[in-house]
This record gives sequence, C-alpha cells and structure tokens, in this order.
Amino acid sequence: MELFAWMAWTTPVAVFFISVAVMLLGMTVWQIKSPTVARRGFLPLRTTRGDRLFLGLLSAAYINLAWTGLTDLSQWIGAGIALLWLLVVMRWG
Repeated sequence: MELFAWMAWTTPVAVFFISVAVMLLGMTVWQIKSPTVARRGFLPLRTTRGDRLFLGLLSAAYINLAWTGLTDLSQWIGAGIALLWLLVVMRWG
C-alpha cells in the first residue's frame, strides 16, 4: 500500500475511481456484445458510446474539480452533479 500512500484517498475519491473502472469494464463488454454506431446528439459532432463516455468523464472530472475549488459544500453533492451530467451526455450527447 506504500505505492498509493502519496494520495489522500478519501471515500468520495475512491468511489469516483472505482466507478470509472466499473464503467470502463461495462462499456468494454457492451461494445463487444453490441458494436456502436456513431450518432449526433446535442454535442456538436457525431459520437460513439465510447466518445460520449470519454467526454462525460472528462467533464465530470472538471465539475468535481470546480466544486472542490469553488465551494465548501460536501463533495458528494459535486459528485452527484457530475454523475447526472455524465448520464445526460451518455443518453442525449
């Protein structure tokens, strides 16, 4: 465990990274079972499921960083907002 001793592993951070790993595993299985077709949603480009996952995770990370830096409220609220945004991007992006 000394390998990870440099990072302050709080519960929200651990949940976030575990969730990302589970999503990547699930998306891999989904892609193998049912290959994706590029489509256009509210994002200004045609995207596949993997593209939308990447863009959603990237923006969720920025939402979490902004929440941490700009508010003193619970990080769980920021994580919830980021999760909702990720779901919106995955569904309608």
